[in-house]
Amino acid sequence: MVRPKKNKTTTSPKGFFAAGLHCGIKESGKYDLGLLACPTGAKAAAVFTTNKIVSAAVTICKKHFKSPGISAVIVNSGNANACTGHKGIENAVAMCRKTAQELKIENRNVLVASTGIIGEQLPIKTIAAGISKAAAKISASSKAGLDFAKAIMTTDTKPKQAVRQMEISGSKVTIAGTVKGAGMIAPNMATTLCFITTDAAISKPLLASALKTAIDDSLNRLTVDGHQSTNDTAIVLASGLAGNRPITSRCPRYRKFANVLGELCEDLARQMALDAEGATRMFKVVVEGAATKADAAKASRAIADYPLVKCAVHGGDPNWGRIICAAGSVGVKLNAEKLSCKIGPMTVFQNGVPKKFDAAKASKIISQRDHTIAVNLGAGSASDFCYGCDLSAEYVRINADYHT
Repeated sequence: MVRPKKNKTTTSPKGFFAAGLHCGIKESGKYDLGLLACPTGAKAAAVFTTNKIVSAAVTICKKHFKSPGISAVIVNSGNANACTGHKGIENAVAMCRKTAQELKIENRNVLVASTGIIGEQLPIKTIAAGISKAAAKISASSKAGLDFAKAIMTTDTKPKQAVRQMEISGSKVTIAGTVKGAGMIAPNMATTLCFITTDAAISKPLLASALKTAIDDSLNRLTVDGHQSTNDTAIVLASGLAGNRPITSRCPRYRKFANVLGELCEDLARQMALDAEGATRMFKVVVEGAATKADAAKASRAIADYPLVKCAVHGGDPNWGRIICAAGSVGVKLNAEKLSCKIGPMTVFQNGVPKKFDAAKASKIISQRDHTIAVNLGAGSASDFCYGCDLSAEYVRINADYHT
């Protein structure tokens, strides 16, 4: 099969094929089943939600991803298969088994993920028929990759994809990813469903390390509504077909790979924030001058999560009082006489007192689709950050109308 030259999807790295289709889970007729395959087998790493309530798919995926080689990922949307008891586990296993049968691989070499409504049993016969159709049409085309990205969506308004390329030991290495997520997103972890492919030759432990760092510095820094899902899963598969000298130590080649993976995940996180339910703009909260990194992380998340800050951002209101209030509400160490705040490059509060500023210019900054809010706690030298988005009336409408 000829591989497309201008492929910007998860089938772009060598060795990957995909399919996406409507199998009948969603009454809307939108795509609801995706299949990602690596026939030659891939090394896999994954991170999962830290919610104590997890879906059947997460339970099975945690077991299977430990296999030395993963050949496929089967994903359904429209049904979370969470809080579904033993029958839910059986259905998750059945999805893996059917995929394995169709692709002639071992059950343990299939990963599974689900997203959608909690508490409903999967229509497993419908899904099984869909898996047969998906397996028959897998392709390395960009259309197939896009179909897969569409199949994992729930309330997303558009597919979210990113691709990066680099040279490692004289070989072109590609990393590609797609993510779904628009609500129920909070740090630890805010990945919802994320699937990354690469043709890099890299050891499994180092792949896992690179993924954890990338997620920690991007998707785990994103909060939309402060709530974790039961299904959050991020998976990276490495086919090893790029031809680079295998990465087996934390050498410059590993650092290069890890940095590019981090860039890709940051790209996906930003796409998620800008497609959050009802969101019209996103912002980055940077907290500096903290006594500890943990304090900086806690304060930055408090600001990004604070509904009044999110509403102010939506209204283009440079309301620094809400920002300062949020920073001081979570028990972090701070020096009130040194506390400062910036909206973009503009200082609006300095050394514990308001600073005269051009409100119209500040409003323009905060009304941009992407801007930064910076707070200095005046208590040390540690820093951290968090991504957030505005809160609109549309968010309430979407979640009020969402079927339960």
